[in-house]
Amino acid sequence: MTKTKNLKDLYVEDAIPALKEKFGYTNIHQVPKLNKIVLNMGVGEASHSSKVAETIEEQMTKIAGQKCIVTKAKKSIASYKLREGMPVGAMATLRGERMYDFLQKLICVVLPRIRDFRGISPRSFDGRGNYTLGLKEQALFPEITFEEVDLVKGMNVSIITTANTDDEARELLKLLGMPFKAR
Repeated sequence: MTKTKNLKDLYVEDAIPALKEKFGYTNIHQVPKLNKIVLNMGVGEASHSSKVAETIEEQMTKIAGQKCIVTKAKKSIASYKLREGMPVGAMATLRGERMYDFLQKLICVVLPRIRDFRGISPRSFDGRGNYTLGLKEQALFPEITFEEVDLVKGMNVSIITTANTDDEARELLKLLGMPFKAR
């Protein structure tokens, strides 16, 4: 029985040599790598109900595998009935092993669960080698059951790399198994 490679091993054994060859890096420290993954869920309804804020924090903690931070409003906006300090969402920053485990779960479990999935957009890079992906519902993650979801909320997944250009980052993510749409 063969053991499947985890994402970190795949990066070290396959991605580094392929990136060195394609972009002509002479030093291993020039090769782009994953820096962190930031999960962010904005919930405007959380400012009016503390139960919603607690539920979102609980679900985000399950998804991330670590405690998340509740984000609060920085300033008051009267038209939204929002006061400074009210909870408006939750976020978590993943690094190290948790980052690789989350990315593997995203690629192998979550993205295939999306209805009519044909790949993710190769255009969502920011110009500096970072990729952001929006998910429409938190129930795509195996840790969240459909019974737990009383409020369907989307979330942003930002993959931060050390790549200097979008092409380098795109190639890195492609080698790690990200299912990009064909252009």
